[in-house]
Amino acid sequence: MQFLRSTLLPAVIVLLFALALVAVSARIWLPGDMAAPAPLG
Repeated sequence: MQFLRSTLLPAVIVLLFALALVAVSARIWLPGDMAAPAPLG
């Protein structure tokens, strides 16, 4: 349990943060029409 709390949990948090950073920065490189929200309908 100590291994999970000291090693695995911080790694997962950093991985999620990096994934969110990539997802947000990827919107900059997308064309304007693709960065817009999906149309409802």
